[in-house]
Amino acid sequence: MKTYLKGLLLSSALLVLFALPVCATEKAESKTLNVELVNGEITMAEGIVFAQGAGRGVSTYALAMDVLQPKSDKPLPLIVFVTGGGFIMAPRTNWIQQRMKLAENGYVVASIEYRFAPNGRFPQPLEDVKSAIRWLRAHAERFNIDTKRVGVLGNSAGGYLSAFTGVTSGSTEFDKGEYLDQSSSVLCAADIFGLSDLTVIGADFSEEVQRGHRSAGATEALWVLGTPTFGGKDGGINAHPEEAAKANPINYINEKSAPMLLMHGTADTLVSPSQTDLLFQALRAKGIESERYIVEGAAHGGPYWVQEPVMKIIVDFFDKYLKK
Repeated sequence: MKTYLKGLLLSSALLVLFALPVCATEKAESKTLNVELVNGEITMAEGIVFAQGAGRGVSTYALAMDVLQPKSDKPLPLIVFVTGGGFIMAPRTNWIQQRMKLAENGYVVASIEYRFAPNGRFPQPLEDVKSAIRWLRAHAERFNIDTKRVGVLGNSAGGYLSAFTGVTSGSTEFDKGEYLDQSSSVLCAADIFGLSDLTVIGADFSEEVQRGHRSAGATEALWVLGTPTFGGKDGGINAHPEEAAKANPINYINEKSAPMLLMHGTADTLVSPSQTDLLFQALRAKGIESERYIVEGAAHGGPYWVQEPVMKIIVDFFDKYLKK
């Protein structure tokens, strides 16, 4: 009997509960966002092999590039991006912010690898940069590239190679490998804290630093001379002035050299700021259009180089020569 009463009471309570009126809630309102289409879509193709290098102990190894491609109905100008690495690395994945900024401003951007010390020696790395340019021209339709509008940009050792590509524009001296029917010339080059005379990289620094650069173990010596154990020369870069001179872009400036942008930081402790000034003065003396900026407080790499004022100068430079 008690169980029956409990069940009856529970059923009654539930009927009362469901009979109560439900309180109506206000309908949630979505917010409207009006968007102006300013930035376009950008895709990236990774690990595209453009050449086969050879080195000590290996018959071939792949040289690859990553390509940022803005969506466009018309062919776009190309910037070949050459990262640094102290002559002993070539990490194509670096400087993504700089590369994205250029792509957002309407450039196809190809970040490339190249051979480096000790397996690679000059002029092989320069040959690799030019090989990448020729390969991209040969495959222009695939990446929607305007082959008549090509520039090059690099940082540190990449700046050195970018400058070298610029000063030898119009020459076929360093064109080796495939697609030799294509040109490796560029309309302009940007050298960001790069090197121009490998015999005085530490000129602005202490005697201890300069002594290190004169040693046989300095990376610039390996870059030019290799290692004596495997057919290279000993004694350091200054002991072989003829070889050093051949590896200095400052010695190749001519009337066909491309206009150049040079930038350097006042807090650079790895590459003397005077390196870009030497090249700047030499370019101006030969009548080559060029401009140089000193960035106060900027080191050899770091956050200064991705700030808007710096990137605006870089973008404006390429716009001037590639978007006329």
